[in-house]
Parts: sequence; C-alpha cells; structure tokens
Amino acid sequence: MEILRTVLTIVFIIICIGLTVLVLMQEGKSAGLGAISGAAETYWGKNKGRSMEGTLVKITKYLAIAFIVIAAILNISRF
Repeated sequence: MEILRTVLTIVFIIICIGLTVLVLMQEGKSAGLGAISGAAETYWGKNKGRSMEGTLVKITKYLAIAFIVIAAILNISRF
C-alpha cells in the first residue's frame, strides 16, 4: 500500500508541475484589444478548439481533473 501511495505522490507532483506550465503558457482572456471592435470573429476565433490554444485548454482541464482526483485519493488514504 505504501508503494501505491509513493507512486501516486510522484504522479501528483508531475501533474502539479505540468498544470503550472500549461497555465503559464496560455494567453489571457483579454489578450487582444481587437475583441472590443468585433475582430475576434476571425478564423482563429471561430476555430479556437482546433488551434494550439484550444489544445492547451483541453489538456489543462484534464490535468485539473486528475489533480483533484489524486488529491482526494491521497487525502482519503491518510485515514
């Protein structure tokens, strides 16, 4: 049981580092002032899910879910 806890802790640390890097790589929601004039409706604005930014958002969501699940598992195993 202690080996599983050690492995989960190592995976948890890797997820924490990956999540931090991915969040820092993403652009802010107010990155461009063109959104005020409606310039956000370009090709890249419409297909954001297929772009690199959309991929980063998806990976961030999955890592955040994994972070919460592993944190809960590690917390429950302390009892």
